[in-house]
Amino acid sequence: MAADNSKQFWKRSAKLPGSIQPVYGAQHPPLDPRLTKNFIKERSKVNAVPLKNKKASSFHEFARNTSDAWDIGDDEEEDFSSPSFQTLNSKVALATAAQVLENHSKLRVKPERSQSTTSDVPASYKVIKSSSDAQLSRNSSDTCLRNPLHKQQSLPLRPIIPLVARISDQNASGAPPMTVREKTRLEKFRQLLSSHNTDLDELRKCSWPGVPREVRPVTWRLLSGYLPANTERRKLTLQRKREEYFGFIEQYYDSRNEEHHQDTYRQIHIDIPRTNPLIPLFQQPLVQEIFERILFIWAIRHPASGYVQGINDLVTPFFVVFLSEYVEEDVENFDVTNLSQDMLRSIEADSFWCMSKLLDGIQDNYTFAQPGIQKKVKALEELVSRIDEQVHLHFRRYEVEYLQFAFRWMNNLLMRELPLRCTIRLWDTYQSEPEGFSHFHLYVCAAFLIKWRKEILDEEDFQGLLMLLQNLPTIHWGNEEVGLLLAEAYRLKYMFADAPNHYRR
Repeated sequence: MAADNSKQFWKRSAKLPGSIQPVYGAQHPPLDPRLTKNFIKERSKVNAVPLKNKKASSFHEFARNTSDAWDIGDDEEEDFSSPSFQTLNSKVALATAAQVLENHSKLRVKPERSQSTTSDVPASYKVIKSSSDAQLSRNSSDTCLRNPLHKQQSLPLRPIIPLVARISDQNASGAPPMTVREKTRLEKFRQLLSSHNTDLDELRKCSWPGVPREVRPVTWRLLSGYLPANTERRKLTLQRKREEYFGFIEQYYDSRNEEHHQDTYRQIHIDIPRTNPLIPLFQQPLVQEIFERILFIWAIRHPASGYVQGINDLVTPFFVVFLSEYVEEDVENFDVTNLSQDMLRSIEADSFWCMSKLLDGIQDNYTFAQPGIQKKVKALEELVSRIDEQVHLHFRRYEVEYLQFAFRWMNNLLMRELPLRCTIRLWDTYQSEPEGFSHFHLYVCAAFLIKWRKEILDEEDFQGLLMLLQNLPTIHWGNEEVGLLLAEAYRLKYMFADAPNHYRR
C-alpha cells in the first residue's frame, strides 16, 4: 500500500512542479514560462499544502517526486473513480478553467494570428525543389505575430517554422534558401571536392560557416576522416568500409539474443522509439531496425563504454544527411521503403562509421561514471563564473547545480535543446573545428547558457529555473540563430582557451 501511495504521489500532489505541464525536450513544443507565470502564482495562493519557506526544494526532492511520472503502463491500471481523482482542489480547477477561458478569449479577439501547422507539409514523398521554394515563400508571406505575453506587448515579426518541416537549411529569418553568395560558396565547395586531392584545411575553413545541403554528405565524410582526400581512392574505400560493416552484422548481430548482451539490446530497443518521436521518419520500423543494428554493433565493439543512453541521438544527423543524397526534400516524411536495398545499406554503413569517428573523440563521456561529462560540466561552471558572475551567483542562490541541466547538454551535444535542423548546422562547424565535439562544444554551451541570462535572472525559485533550463524556447531557431551562437562561442574560445589565467579564478 505504501508503494502504491508513493507511486501515485505525483498525480495527487498539488505542489508538484511536474503537475503543471510535462517536461519536454527541445524537439517538442516548448513550455513558455511567461505564459504560465500568472497561473502558477495564482495556484500557489490556493495550494492546499503550505510550503515551509520560499526557498526552493532540493533537486533530489524534485527528481524523487517526479521520477515515476513517466513509468510505462502506469496509467493502464489506474482507476479514475478512485478517491485520489475525486479530491481535486476545486479552487485549483476553477483557476485553471478561468485561465483557459481568458487565453481563449484573447485568441478570439485577434483571429488573424494563426499558428502554422504541419498540415502545410506536402503529402507526396517525392518533393520537387520548386514546390519547397513555394512553401518557403508561402510561410514568409503568411507571417504572423505570436500571442501577446504578460510582460511584453508584442514580439518581433517572424515567420513560423513548422516543428517537423524542412530539417535542412531552414533560415528562421525567412531568407531565400539560395542567394547569390550561397551559389558562389556552393561552387567553391564543388571545386574543392572535385580536385585530385582535396585540401582538407581549406575545406574546414569553408565549412565553418555552414555546408550547402547539396555537398554536405561528401563533406561530412571527408571531415569525419571516413573518406580519403584523394578522389581516386574514395570509391574503393566506401566499398571496403561498407562491406566491413555488414561483415560485423553477420558476425555479431545474432549475439543480441545471448544472455550477456540482453541488457544492452533491451536498452537500445527501448530508446530508439524515443528518438525524435515527432518526426515520422524515425518512427518507421525499417529505420528503427537500422538504428538498432548501428547501435548494437557499436556497443559490442566498444566494451569499455558499451551502449549509453544518449548515443542513440547521435546517429540521427548522419542518417538524415546521408539520406538527403537520395531524397530531394522533406526527408522528415519520406518513406524509406521507396529506396533500393543498396541505397539503404550505404546510408546505414556510412552513418555507423561517421558516428564511430565522432565517438572516438568523446568516448570518455560514455565510459564508467562518465568522467568526460563530469569534467566538462565542471569546466562549464568555472567558465560561466568568469563570463557572467551574476548568472553564476543566481544559480548558487537557488541551489541549482550545473550538473542538473548541463549533463544532458554534454551527453547529447545539445540535441535535446535544439531542433534537428539546427543540430545539423551546428555539426558543420563542429566537424571543421579542431576537437569540435569535445573542446569547442564547451564554449557553445557557455554561449547558449548566457543567451538566456535575462530569462534565467527573471526566475526566482529552484523549480522555475530548472523548468526553464529544460524547456528553452528554441523551436523557431534556424541558421541565423545558430550562426550567432557559434560566433559568440568562438569569441569565448579565443578569450579563454588561449588565456588560461582568464579561465581560472
